[in-house]
Amino acid sequence: MQVSQGVEWAMHICTLLSEAPDGTPVPRRTLAEAYALPEPYLAKYLKRLVAAGVLTSTSGPRGGYRLAKPADQTTGLAVVEAVEGTGPTFTCRELRRHGTVAATREECREKCAVHTMMDAADEAWRARLAETTIADIRRHRPDTLRARAAETLGW
Repeated sequence: MQVSQGVEWAMHICTLLSEAPDGTPVPRRTLAEAYALPEPYLAKYLKRLVAAGVLTSTSGPRGGYRLAKPADQTTGLAVVEAVEGTGPTFTCRELRRHGTVAATREECREKCAVHTMMDAADEAWRARLAETTIADIRRHRPDTLRARAAETLGW
């Protein structure tokens, strides 16, 4: 399985925002520059994060983005689903019903074994993301990186 680059961007942006003092809003341009991201593409993901309630945005000269909830209440699953959507990662096309080895109707009374396996893997993946928060990710960032971000961004 592969998720879009937007997931990586969103996770890093949310982690960076979690380090902003007192939830200070951070402008989109500042976020883009922090990771050398193209601002128009980042805007698309920020919009999704706001729509999903992961971030809030404030307009105006002192506006920007901030986490909608504390970092310890913002899950990796919320971020992934904001970017990728909430649909399943696997869609069974019932391949077993096609071709020269097609299964009969009677042989298809139960869910396909491949479908069952993929659903279980998706459930485990989502459960792991749901138990991991932005605060957990932040704790694994080196102190030197956090200090550099604070210095560079004027925190």
